[in-house]
This record gives sequence, C-alpha cells and structure tokens, in this order.
Amino acid sequence: MAYKHISVAQTRELLDNDNVVIADIRDPNSFAAGHIPSAEHLNNSNIGEFMLHKEYDQPIIVVCYHGISSQGAAGYLAEQGFDDVYSMDGGFSVWATQFPELVEK
Repeated sequence: MAYKHISVAQTRELLDNDNVVIADIRDPNSFAAGHIPSAEHLNNSNIGEFMLHKEYDQPIIVVCYHGISSQGAAGYLAEQGFDDVYSMDGGFSVWATQFPELVEK
C-alpha cells in the first residue's frame, strides 16, 4: 500500500475528525515554535512507540517543512502496514501562510 498526497485545505477539513493523526517530522525547535493543532512530533527516537499506539486503518498525515521529507516518512509508515497515510503537499510553511490562526505554539 502506498501513501497518498493531501493538500493543506484537505488537511484542514480532516482536522475536525478526531481519528486523524497529524505527525510532524520537523526538528524539535521548529515544532515548538509552531505546529498544527493536535499534531504529534515524530522523529527517529519515538517512531517505534508512535507505531505501537496507532491503528493501522487510522488516517495519518505526515507534515514537514515544504512537503518533501514527509513523502519519505509517509512511505515508510505505509511500508509498515498503515493503510491510510498521507504526505501534506506544501508542508507546514504553506499551512502557516494559509491558516495562521491554526498554528499552535
């Protein structure tokens, strides 16, 4: 199963769904400076724990800076058996521009 691409607008629509997981793979300082509400910080040291606590059919949207690195992480999660994985096109930089009111610090 491969990951899919999702726009920031589509991500915004899905935020109302309590089951959606936003996995932010940016560095800790960038994440702390601002992230999508309810996003979880995901990195190499916590990915095992992350995968243990997620359902394989749960939608997971991977977010990075510009939508490039998230593709690799989304591909990895899809390879691990997660069925509904997305890479957010444009990344957090586009999110912060389009939805500045939805940046949590």
